[in-house]
Amino acid sequence: MTELATRPRLTTVCLDCADADALAAFYAELLGWDVVDRDAESEQAGGSGWVLLADPAGGVGISCQAEAWYEPPTWPEAPSRLTKMMHFEIAVDVLDTAVATAVAAGARVGSHQPADRNPSELRVMIDPAGHPFCLFVDHSVVAAGCDDACFTE
Repeated sequence: MTELATRPRLTTVCLDCADADALAAFYAELLGWDVVDRDAESEQAGGSGWVLLADPAGGVGISCQAEAWYEPPTWPEAPSRLTKMMHFEIAVDVLDTAVATAVAAGARVGSHQPADRNPSELRVMIDPAGHPFCLFVDHSVVAAGCDDACFTE
């Protein structure tokens, strides 16, 4: 077993997008996180560059990286189309309030909602760059959230 001090540590999840500033502003507003670093204008290689968000409570951060080639994933997923590679599961206390907050920040409700999930407890949302994410009511200390079944028809 690898010694704890020598194990790699996950510090950040990076989301590709067309505009890093816009996507970072969305997640900062939705989660109440802070922008803690960004590319200098002279270093911006595509779109609006790269922006890092940190959770004020600590833990894994989110970075947004602009790429000129970025194409949003298809939702709902379809054969032979670009699909999501990952998604965030975001625990909330009151689903309707969280949905309204996400929409006000720039998200939209997903056009497809999983039929096998309770719509009063889980909502698939789409961020401004087209990435799907789940808002779910956390009823327990260890939240179930949504799994891959959330994203299948």
